[in-house]
Amino acid sequence: MMRAAFRTWVAGAVLLVGVLLAGGCATPVTVERVDHGTVHQQITRNVLSANALSDPTHNVLRRWSLADLYLEKPEVAIADLHTAVAQGRGGADEVFALAEMAFLHAENRGGRPYYLASALYAYAFLFPGAADQPPSPYDPRFRLATDLYNRGLTTGLETEDRNGMAIQAASYRLPFGQLDVAFDSRELAWGGRQLTDFFPIAEVEVDGLDARYRQPGIGAPLAAGTTQGTLTKGFQVAPRVKTPVTALLRITDPRRQIADGTVRGQLELYPSSDTEAVLIDHQHVPLEVEYTSTLAYMLSGLPVSEIEFGGFLRGSLLEQKVPSRLVALEPYRAGRIPVVFVHGTASSAVRWAEMLNDLRGDPRIRDHFQFWFFSYETGNPVPYSAMLLRDALQNAVSGLDPSGQDPALHEMVVIGHSQGGLLTKMTAIDTGDRFWNTAFRKPPDELPVDPDSRDLLKRFLFIKPVPSVKRLIFIATPHGGSYVAGNRINQFVASLVRLPGNLLREALAVGKLDSTSTALAGQGGFGSVYGMTPGSVLVRALAATPIAPGVKAHSIIAVRGDGPIESGDDGVVEYKSAHIAGVESEYIVHSGHSTQGDPHTIEEVRRILLLHWAESCTKRQDCRPPGVAAPRVASRSP
Repeated sequence: MMRAAFRTWVAGAVLLVGVLLAGGCATPVTVERVDHGTVHQQITRNVLSANALSDPTHNVLRRWSLADLYLEKPEVAIADLHTAVAQGRGGADEVFALAEMAFLHAENRGGRPYYLASALYAYAFLFPGAADQPPSPYDPRFRLATDLYNRGLTTGLETEDRNGMAIQAASYRLPFGQLDVAFDSRELAWGGRQLTDFFPIAEVEVDGLDARYRQPGIGAPLAAGTTQGTLTKGFQVAPRVKTPVTALLRITDPRRQIADGTVRGQLELYPSSDTEAVLIDHQHVPLEVEYTSTLAYMLSGLPVSEIEFGGFLRGSLLEQKVPSRLVALEPYRAGRIPVVFVHGTASSAVRWAEMLNDLRGDPRIRDHFQFWFFSYETGNPVPYSAMLLRDALQNAVSGLDPSGQDPALHEMVVIGHSQGGLLTKMTAIDTGDRFWNTAFRKPPDELPVDPDSRDLLKRFLFIKPVPSVKRLIFIATPHGGSYVAGNRINQFVASLVRLPGNLLREALAVGKLDSTSTALAGQGGFGSVYGMTPGSVLVRALAATPIAPGVKAHSIIAVRGDGPIESGDDGVVEYKSAHIAGVESEYIVHSGHSTQGDPHTIEEVRRILLLHWAESCTKRQDCRPPGVAAPRVASRSP
């Protein structure tokens, strides 16, 4: 008996030692070094990047023994953790976990109540007030909570048709109670217009613009349309403009309200043109703004070809369709220098989109300048279009600042591409009687035309500088004419241009004059193409006219290929035509004629604008130099 028991004991001991030895050979915990991409994916894995809960939230679920319950009944697990927080048994970790859990459940099947709950939990984590310390900006949950708030608010306040965001007072059901949203409809007013049709612009894919600019921050980024009762003549915001705005739902004492079950919030609306930061819990908090996607949304679907070729062939097209030739993307702002873009032949303001996108993405430019766009029928005579530009600029200045109180308005920069560069130059020259004497051999009072024709011709040809224009930028401008304008095909196309009634009358009147009265006798036509033909009366007279004293000018000249610059061209304009003396700088970009979107061209324009701002500050002594702009913080406070 004893021998058998001993054998049994020995066998058990051997078995135990074997088990222990086997366990000692391989522990259940291992590590393996992985590449940087894998590491980043692992530590940033969350509900937004991978449709899965992040490690911090998983840790909370494990701590509260809710991991399995969340997989089976997520709404129950959310309710249990909510109860713990409401009873004061949970802190910032639990509040963040609730935000992520609610968002994931909203994505799967929970819908609006859980999107809104996620936004509220995220807000409570970011801005706990006296209930807790705010999260560190180095905590990865800080940015994720911001995104959960932004996305949860955007989708939670979605309109019934799911095509926009409802900016209005309303009440919504929550998983734990009710959300009452207050809104002051006066916030819809924007520069004499009403903001409307709020589209969630962060949720689009942009094609056609090389760079995408956004300002990271708090709030739902939207693109808003505008309405105006009556469109008046003169300078104004473009009728179909889309502007970046941010919606913010402000919650006072969010932890307490979430615990109570009834949450009252104030919905606030901030156009990016007015505000870039808000005050929450005594902190300056930047607003989330989508600049590029809003611009793309505005331009999407525009009938560009119809506008551009129609504007070339039909000399009165814009008079029938637009209330103003000079428009902006946002209301006039005193203290910001106007930058006026003037497009070229068979073109439109749309062609400035790439440059506008890059310039507006730079806060040094965005906060110190305002962008205006001049449109014209590009087949009309250059002097006529230039007259319209001068009139538009002077009317805008007198209408916006009749008492002359805004010095920035009188530091205007005009940028012209191709034919637009010729119009640009004609805002800053004093022709005296040079243009008239080049075109006519008799003084105005002796020219045998009717008084109306004589007055219009005098307005064309006796040019004075626009006082508010202080700097010009010429881009691929044919100061000496364009060799393309002189070929037979383009001359034929130019012959198809239908001049507006008043110009047609003047052209017929001038056409009847003989060589004793005019140097234009026998000229093939009066449209822009004829005027830009090398050796034309206009080209010779304009090239010989210097830029007015006190106005600085810069040339950006496009040249294709790597050959000698002096003999090069951009496919439309030769270097020797675009080159003029007396400019502050000349910059060569290796590009075709449509160089407005080339990064090198844009960088040169950026350099010139920052230079202009610095010189303007020195002269005015009332503003900060570039790079030290103060943030535009909302005056509203909680």
